[in-house]
Amino acid sequence: MSNFARQDEQALLIVNGLGHTYGGLQALKAVSFELFPGEVLAVVGESGSGKSTLLKILSSALTPTSGEIHYRSERFGKINIHQLAETRRRELARTEWGFVTQNADDGLRLGVSAGANISERLMALGVNHFGHLRDQANSWMEKVELPSARIDDLPRNFSGGMKQRLQIARNLVTHPRLVLLDEPTSGLDVSVQARLLDLLRQLVSRLDIAVVLVTHDLGVARLLAQRTIVMHRGQVVESGLTDQVLDDPQHAYTQLLVSSVLV
Repeated sequence: MSNFARQDEQALLIVNGLGHTYGGLQALKAVSFELFPGEVLAVVGESGSGKSTLLKILSSALTPTSGEIHYRSERFGKINIHQLAETRRRELARTEWGFVTQNADDGLRLGVSAGANISERLMALGVNHFGHLRDQANSWMEKVELPSARIDDLPRNFSGGMKQRLQIARNLVTHPRLVLLDEPTSGLDVSVQARLLDLLRQLVSRLDIAVVLVTHDLGVARLLAQRTIVMHRGQVVESGLTDQVLDDPQHAYTQLLVSSVLV
């Protein structure tokens, strides 16, 4: 059980023995962990460590070769994600889950307005009053530090940092229980990264969202995550409280990873 777990609380997400093979290459080997409500778990490692494969499986974009993922849904109870009917999986993806992609263009509809991007997930919950949808879109534009005057602008006219903030608003407007973050600050200027990370930290804490954060940046993991797992060649080689893992790494690979950042 995670040290983050509150007394008598059940895990929101249980990952048990995940494995995946591409042809003859084993990309994931027996990956297991639990995630509790309100907890941020960082998954760190170099390129090729298995982080991306794990995230694809968690988001249902990829079916694991072995292992299971159980999720405790408000709508459907405890479910095995990959045994869930496609219609229900899509419903969860629009309501209880969020997925902030590394490239914001992949997570937005570039041909519709910023306000429409935010409103779509509310409409999936049955909200159809135009005034309420616009009010919520305006509110979330402000929460993610976007000028509400640009609510009718197309995202393709936004900067990279603005697109990423819009993608965050699009995902969090329904107050999801679980959010996947894929390298959310990658490719952004240092000053933009700092503002975005501060915004994410505030929103995740305020909304009590459980997060799986995939990142190669140990500084991002330290800032956002209570717990961290370190992946190497498809396996979890170390896990624990983030400060403990990064300040006193036990596995040789984690020590190398940390020292390469410090050098």
